Amino acid sequence: MSNVHVVEHPLIAHKLTLIRDKTTGVKEFREAISELAMLLCYEATRDLPLKEIEIETPVSITKAKVISGKKLAVVPILRAGIGMVDGILSLIPAAKVGHIGLYRDPVTTLPVEYYCKLPDDVASREVIILDPMLATGGSAVAAIKMLKDRGVSIIKMMNIIAAPEGVKAVQEAYPDVEIYCAALDERLNDHAYIVPGLGDAGDRLFGTK
Repeated sequence: MSNVHVVEHPLIAHKLTLIRDKTTGVKEFREAISELAMLLCYEATRDLPLKEIEIETPVSITKAKVISGKKLAVVPILRAGIGMVDGILSLIPAAKVGHIGLYRDPVTTLPVEYYCKLPDDVASREVIILDPMLATGGSAVAAIKMLKDRGVSIIKMMNIIAAPEGVKAVQEAYPDVEIYCAALDERLNDHAYIVPGLGDAGDRLFGTK
C-alpha cells in the first residue's frame, strides 16, 4: 500500500480514542475531528513546493522560503466531510473550498451525485478530498472521477479512519491518488460500517442519531 499513509503521532492516537468512544459528546467529537484534520493536513502537504524570497527581519536581511507552485483546494464530501474543513483552513486559509454531495442508491447501492460546486479554477489546483470515513470506497471513487472529469490532475484523499476494502477500491480505480488517514481499521461489517470504527461520522458530527 505504497500510496497509503497512516499518520502516527501521540496526539493523533489520543484524539482517535476520543472520537471512537461512544460516550463522547457532539462538541468534543466535532473539535477532535477538526483537530485530526489539521494534524493530517500537516502530513498531506509535506511535499508542497517552496521558493526562496528575500525578507527583512528586525535584525537583518535574509533569504526565506514560501510555498510555491500549484494552489490548493479542499473538497469535502457532504455531509461529514464538512467537519474537517475548518481544521485545514486554519493551516491554509487561502485554500478554496468546493463541495461534492453523494448519496447511496438504496437499490443499486451505487453513489449518486446530488450536488457539486467547485472553484472555477479547480483544474489548476491540487485538490484534497475530505471524508472522515473511507468505508466501501464508493463515494471516494465517485468524487475522484468527478474531479478528474473536470481536469484536476493532482488529487489526495484525506480520511480519519479507513477500511481495507475502501483503500483497495480507490487503489484499483485510481492508483495515482495518495490516501492519508489516521487509522487503517480491520474490516467492514455486514452493514458497511468500519470495524471498530466510530459509528456514523455525520450523525455524530451533527447530533442526528
